[in-house]
Amino acid sequence: MAIVLFFSAHWIISAFFQSFFHHRYASHRMFTMTPRTERTFHVLTYLAQGSSYLSPRAYAILHREHHAYSDTEQDPHAPGFFANVLSMMWTTAMRYNAHLVGTSSPEPRFLGNYPEWPWLDRVGSTWAARVAWGTAYGLVYLWLATAWWQFLLLPVHFVLGPVHGAIVNWCGHRYGYRNFRTNDASRNFLPFDFITLGELFQNNHHRAASRLNFAWRRFEFDPTYAVTRLLAWVRVIHLRPGALASPA
Repeated sequence: MAIVLFFSAHWIISAFFQSFFHHRYASHRMFTMTPRTERTFHVLTYLAQGSSYLSPRAYAILHREHHAYSDTEQDPHAPGFFANVLSMMWTTAMRYNAHLVGTSSPEPRFLGNYPEWPWLDRVGSTWAARVAWGTAYGLVYLWLATAWWQFLLLPVHFVLGPVHGAIVNWCGHRYGYRNFRTNDASRNFLPFDFITLGELFQNNHHRAASRLNFAWRRFEFDPTYAVTRLLAWVRVIHLRPGALASPA
């Protein structure tokens, strides 16, 4: 039971920071924060993702490309062009890494206005750091695991960030329902997205990319939106004008 709680906590915390910091802040700038607060959330994001840490800069460029070219051959992770989710993940990882190390040439419109901390991105992306985090997870399992099958969950910790992204981009563009007619294949996978904390409302998000609340209909609920509104209410962050607007 302790291992299941540990796994669930890591999953939820990692998914939240990926949705809150990487997606809604770094990629879309739906809200603002002071430089000190940004650094604090940057560190918290690194601690949450651990061995699967993703650079907010590289993530933002990749995600902006996804919106610009959604479900076309230029989309970095359009499931319609891949035989399976693993091949999509591999191609996405290669494109992400090119943005990370600076060997790519993204269009100027995809650059700027995202958190940049080269030192943390460099250290957090080293194999030494990733192996250290993986070792720490393994020690927790050796301490708390009570059955052999629980160790099957351990490898997921190592690649949690990419796993969350793969679920969103594979399921959110192949399965589910559509509230809006968009020019891509985006879909809403769950009415209450407890798996990726709101990210699986892809059709809603692609209809209104700057809207903070990814849920739209009465039966839909976006957990990250609720937490973000709380952070805005206590003035940790400040919502941008239009972030609460409804799609036309």
